[in-house]
Amino acid sequence: MQILFVHNNFPAQFRGLAGELAKSPDHRVVAIGSETAQDLPGVELLRYRMPFFNVSQTHPFARRLDVEGRRATQVLFALSELQAKGFTPDLIVGHCGWGETLPLRPFFPKAKIAIYCEFYYRPEGQDIHFDPDDPQFGVDGIVAIHCKNAATLLSLVDADLGLSPTSWQKQTYPSEFHPKIHVVHEGVDGARLMPDANAQFELPGGRVLHRGDEIVTFVARNLEPMRGYHVFMRALPDILAARPNAQAVIIGGDDVSYGAAPEQGKSWKSIYLDEVADRLDLSRVHFLPPQPYDRFVQLLQTTTVHVYFTVPFVLSWSMIEAMALGCVVVGSDTPPVREAIDDGVNGLLTPFHEPAGLAEKVSRVLAAPSDYAALGAAARETALARYAKKDCLRQAMDILGLPVPAPDPEAPIDAADAPESPEKRPAPFIVRRSRGASSANQEDVG
Repeated sequence: MQILFVHNNFPAQFRGLAGELAKSPDHRVVAIGSETAQDLPGVELLRYRMPFFNVSQTHPFARRLDVEGRRATQVLFALSELQAKGFTPDLIVGHCGWGETLPLRPFFPKAKIAIYCEFYYRPEGQDIHFDPDDPQFGVDGIVAIHCKNAATLLSLVDADLGLSPTSWQKQTYPSEFHPKIHVVHEGVDGARLMPDANAQFELPGGRVLHRGDEIVTFVARNLEPMRGYHVFMRALPDILAARPNAQAVIIGGDDVSYGAAPEQGKSWKSIYLDEVADRLDLSRVHFLPPQPYDRFVQLLQTTTVHVYFTVPFVLSWSMIEAMALGCVVVGSDTPPVREAIDDGVNGLLTPFHEPAGLAEKVSRVLAAPSDYAALGAAARETALARYAKKDCLRQAMDILGLPVPAPDPEAPIDAADAPESPEKRPAPFIVRRSRGASSANQEDVG
């Protein structure tokens, strides 16, 4: 078969599937991506470049679609180049979040098209208006939120099927499309992500943390309210006061991946650190930028309790990876997290908006980690039973109508390649709800 992947940050969510298909001599696998796309062995990659543009004169309701249309044009040029080289795909798998899938059906009308359905925007019941600290939208803002779905809906109508990583993310889409969307996660590598009783993690200053130390971790692509960073920071003074030997390690960038941007000249990291700094022993709080994947794994192998918070939005890979590593996870009691964590069975849940509740549960685990070890073991069992990469790949291939390799009983738990470093994982949607006018070449308009 001739198979085409379309994703501006390729391989991203398609790493496992594209990599597996590229191993077969029976397939020719090609990908289209932007300048941020990365090479993958066995995959022919065409990169396009987005030209400079200014959407300030475009109606606010149409600015996102304007940007997506410009990106679709670049993909159209790449499709023309492929066709000129004699490539006509039998199967196309694309992410609909940036408009790249808009020209696929008109250009290749006979291809089977599957789109990655990651999130459907709604003004209530999900990320919007969930946090009291968020700005409130009027009618014009709500219309603009609905308009964010335009390219996604057009692509979904054209597609033969959709793929969504979790049941909750599928449920964000209109019910009319549910029969078309199949739930299949990208999976985690159980052979790579294993607990290590002898794990240690060296901090930049040279101090080494060991498994058995009192360690609480928090990891996000960027430290921002959408991922509950502010709740964690408001809980941290009580955690460190209750546990005088505890160390907190926080990994994340200063930028914005999701949600509103902070006041100009500031970062969400600094805003919420400043809010509690006078109540913190900062010698026990360690901020690190995004780390290479091996370092990320080492930290989670070392941690006593891992905190994962999110508003009702896309579930991070890092939480499932933490579960696969046998971490005791304290998560936000929000729908995406509840799909994977059963409170008191394979982790602990606590209300998103209650820092005191988070502090109490984290302190409890730090005080008696052996009492909660069974939660970490159960978390790993859940990750391997529901999210093992080899099983998820077979399921995806079956959904797509591709030959499914038979399970190898002699293979390790999960022998798929390790995923990307956290800092290289693209955001599925950069949803910056701008508080001001759009700037030139501003793609992330809201």
